[in-house]
Amino acid sequence: MRTMIFFLVLFAANVIQAITGFAGTLLAMPVSIQLIGVSEAKVILNIMAFVSCLWIAVENRRYIQYKILGKIILWMGSGMIIGIWIFDKVSLDFLLPCYGIFILLIALKKLLIPREIQMPGWLLTGSLLAAGILHGMFVSGGALLVVYASAVIKDKDQFRATVAPVWVILNLFLMISDELHGSMTAEVLKITGLGIIPLFLAIYIGNKIQKKINQSVFLKLTYILLAVSGLSVLVP
Repeated sequence: MRTMIFFLVLFAANVIQAITGFAGTLLAMPVSIQLIGVSEAKVILNIMAFVSCLWIAVENRRYIQYKILGKIILWMGSGMIIGIWIFDKVSLDFLLPCYGIFILLIALKKLLIPREIQMPGWLLTGSLLAAGILHGMFVSGGALLVVYASAVIKDKDQFRATVAPVWVILNLFLMISDELHGSMTAEVLKITGLGIIPLFLAIYIGNKIQKKINQSVFLKLTYILLAVSGLSVLVP
């Protein structure tokens, strides 16, 4: 039953991922941790995000802003190394509540103060490093990446197309790290294989919705769900 619920979460999160380009794993991770465990959730959602974002990146490759993409990979990749180290060294009893609080704060900020705040260049770059650290720990750097990407990319198609290959490249390195740490067990790969069908269906539906939906209304709903997702980590 837990696995079936996880597949439903996976489907819903990847519909959102296909529409927004960033929110899927951030939304799915807290609930998935409760359903299947943190190590398993990290590996499976990482692979799923890799596949879904590869699809989006290839389909929209003509809109990719390669100079911006290169800067994002440089800073987030550096932060990701730090994040992987922290996840290995620091107790989950400390990390998980911090993670839940972070997600809740991001959701509340987006809901209550939707206006983007002008930030100096050094702080925007710092948000990329922090995004990489969070991504290395919980495959969830999307919220902080958006702080940078939304400031430098104004076109919706360019935004979505440039953010997607970030996850393709970084998640590939995370997959290598997971393999080296022995996290890609037979059971995890079995669940991943079964999840491919709802994943592809979600991407197809998300791409269709993306062309028709009011983006601002949809993002508001996404952030409400994100707040609930963050609370699920904090409330046993």
